[in-house]
Amino acid sequence: MIAEGETAPDFELQTDRGESVRLSDYKGRPVVLYFYPRDNTPGCTREACGIRDAWSDFERRGAVVLGVSADSVSSHQRFKAKYRLPFTLLSDPEHVVAESYCVWKPKKFAGKSFFGIVRSTFLIDAEGKIAKIWPKVDPAKHADWLLAELPE
Repeated sequence: MIAEGETAPDFELQTDRGESVRLSDYKGRPVVLYFYPRDNTPGCTREACGIRDAWSDFERRGAVVLGVSADSVSSHQRFKAKYRLPFTLLSDPEHVVAESYCVWKPKKFAGKSFFGIVRSTFLIDAEGKIAKIWPKVDPAKHADWLLAELPE
C-alpha cells in the first residue's frame, strides 16, 4: 500500500506522442498523477475535460499533469486530439505502474467481475513525495480538488 509522505514509485511509460518518460524527469515540479479506466468513456472524458478547462490554473502553479490508463498510445492520441487535452497521457498496457500504485483492483460491472484501474489520483510534491492521495475520484469535482491542494 502507498501512503502520503512516502517517495512516489518511479516508472517509465510511453506518452501519447510515443516518447518514453520517467516520473523522475519531473522532479522539482508538483505532479498530478491520475489513473483513469478508459479513454472516451463518460466519466473519464468529464474528468479530463475538467482539467483541460482549468488548465491555466494548473500552468500558473507549475504543475505537471499525467493521466495514466491501460489504453494504447494510439488510443491516447485520438482521445487527446478529440478533446484538445493540453496535458500528457501515459500508456500502461501491462498495468505495471497501476499495480505499483495499488490502483489495479477487482471491479464489477454489469454483473461481471474483472480487474481494472480504479479511478485514483496522487499529488506528488517537487521532492518526489506523495503529498495527497485521492483513492476514489469524482470526475466532476476532480480539477477543483486538485487546485485546492496545489500550492499557488
